[in-house]
Amino acid sequence: MAQTISRRTGFEEPAFARFIFSDPKTAPFWLVVRLYVGWQWLEAGWGKLSGEEPGWWGAAAGKGMSGFVSGAINNAYTAKPTVLPGYAWFLVHFVQPYTAAWSYAITAGEILVGLGLIVGLFTGVAAFFGGLMNVDYLFAGSLGTGAVNPPLFVLATALVLAWRVAGYIGLDFFALPLIGVPGRAGKLFSRRQGTIANPPPAPAG
Repeated sequence: MAQTISRRTGFEEPAFARFIFSDPKTAPFWLVVRLYVGWQWLEAGWGKLSGEEPGWWGAAAGKGMSGFVSGAINNAYTAKPTVLPGYAWFLVHFVQPYTAAWSYAITAGEILVGLGLIVGLFTGVAAFFGGLMNVDYLFAGSLGTGAVNPPLFVLATALVLAWRVAGYIGLDFFALPLIGVPGRAGKLFSRRQGTIANPPPAPAG
């Protein structure tokens, strides 16, 4: 019998994709991916915070970012540009005037993404923001030390797709059932909703 396709659910997910991105048996693989990607982000953020990479934190905050942004803007207007003019416009108007604030945000973001991936807490969210930073660096024409940004972006995207099991060997094992996931309320909020839906009877009289 031909398989019908529901208008509400669309195409059924292939068995291979369900196994890779949803089966807890793949959790050890995603643990390795998580630790690698998380360590890359934590190391990058810690280098900025500790001053090993100067100009990103403390009294000199903004100097490192300023040089990075200026280089990206210049690369948009060369004979063979490596940065899109539209992204250069964004850098000129929204980043260059506030390099110190962006320095703090990027440093903190890299550390938080790294820690979130390493301990497996809100893995999908951490991987999403890690991938977003990878995209920003790539738009700015930076492949990163050792050309690490492209593979990190690919791995971050895979972790987002595998959010159900990527943090299974981690704190998500406890956190996701507690707070819930899209389409399914967690234990914490189910209790609250139950209390609201079934209030105690008002006293007589």
